[in-house]
Amino acid sequence: MFTIEHDFDATVITLVDEGAVHLQEDITINAFEDCITVEQLDPRSETVQKVTLSLNQLRDLSAALDLPEGVYRRQPTS
Repeated sequence: MFTIEHDFDATVITLVDEGAVHLQEDITINAFEDCITVEQLDPRSETVQKVTLSLNQLRDLSAALDLPEGVYRRQPTS
């Protein structure tokens, strides 16, 4: 399950892990104009861990999900 909310300066997507066992904490993705942040609560330390991706890194990640093992460079779009 996931939710999508549009805030003033970001689109916020929350991914909820549904299943029978070994559920992970929710993941919150904040899409800003210039970057994307991914946040998840670490239940051991009770702190939120955050990763920030540039828009180029997000495009690379999106492309990588559909490719086999290897090293790649995206061609610039015109």
